[in-house]
Amino acid sequence: MKRKNTNEARPVLAPGLDRGQELERSATPEEVERGEYTKVFKLSLDEVDASDPQG
Repeated sequence: MKRKNTNEARPVLAPGLDRGQELERSATPEEVERGEYTKVFKLSLDEVDASDPQG
């Protein structure tokens, strides 16, 4: 049985690119047409301290 190389599935960015800026860029219509895009969901936690009378 041939072993699958899992490194091929990892996203790769060129060194020096600003990851936050590059990953938040929207796909162009041409990229969407070719299927060269990934849906991205951003999760942020809004923590409130229950003992804080202001919160």
